[in-house]
Amino acid sequence: MQISVVIPLLNEEDSLPELTAWIDSVMQKNNFSYEIIMIDDGSTDDSWNVIKDLTTKYSHLKGVKFQRNYGKSAGLCKGFELAQGDVVITMDADLQDSPDEIPELYRMIVDEKYDMVSGWKKKRYDSVVFKNIPSKFYNATVRCMTRIKLHDFNCGLKAYKKQVIKSIEVYGDMHRYIPVLVKWAGYKKIGEKVVQHQKRKYGTTKFGVERFIRGPLDLLSVIFLSKFSKRPMHLFGTIGVFSFIIGFFILIFFSYMKLVHEQYNMTQRPLFFLGIICLIVGTQLFLTGFLAELISRSSAERNLYLCDETINL
Repeated sequence: MQISVVIPLLNEEDSLPELTAWIDSVMQKNNFSYEIIMIDDGSTDDSWNVIKDLTTKYSHLKGVKFQRNYGKSAGLCKGFELAQGDVVITMDADLQDSPDEIPELYRMIVDEKYDMVSGWKKKRYDSVVFKNIPSKFYNATVRCMTRIKLHDFNCGLKAYKKQVIKSIEVYGDMHRYIPVLVKWAGYKKIGEKVVQHQKRKYGTTKFGVERFIRGPLDLLSVIFLSKFSKRPMHLFGTIGVFSFIIGFFILIFFSYMKLVHEQYNMTQRPLFFLGIICLIVGTQLFLTGFLAELISRSSAERNLYLCDETINL
């Protein structure tokens, strides 16, 4: 099978027939062997019945229904687990992602040997205040912190080699940072393609204000896990030792001033309390790193490494 199209969805009953027909038309026109995997993330409308009806018309369509709403990351994770195509393409179900982009995305993966290609909605039809400006700020921040040169990290339209999606685990709200997870897994060739963004035709957006809070927290989690998941002491221990040394020298200075120069009332100075706080914080951070290291060493995945190829094993 050449292509698997993975589509997580929530309350998109109106758009599903048009989207499925559009994808099928593109696939037939290009003679692709394909499958469509729709993940119903606990929809409260008639989306699941629409999917069941569509499977009778389109033999390539498969569906999974979650018992409740788990989030987009869970839908993508399940879709990646089920995907069988050599190239896996993800898109949203709201018709804002164009299936006409599929052939070029497939070509970039197969012919240009990209591990992953991310769509870039260069011209957007979303709200300027609530989506466009926050999106530009978010993308610039992630680009600076991860050094991955993409303009649109959160675009739903992406293409992957099969081995890439089988090597990563998407959970929580980590769908925003899939390029970071891919790079962390050791895949270096990450490309970008300008894609057509269309105005929403049916329904309403599923993302609210909470994404502004969750997004930065998830970014910090991804960066921490990518760099220190197997060596937490390098982070906590370094900061802890640095803090402890600062506090230690502050208190040594006050002790010297009191014992040698007989200056009293040292304990009433703010710097004295800063020294004590640095000692306490440094000790706590060091112990946190030590405990995290023990947990990491006991983990079943402590020696889990991804292999690209093997010979004569």
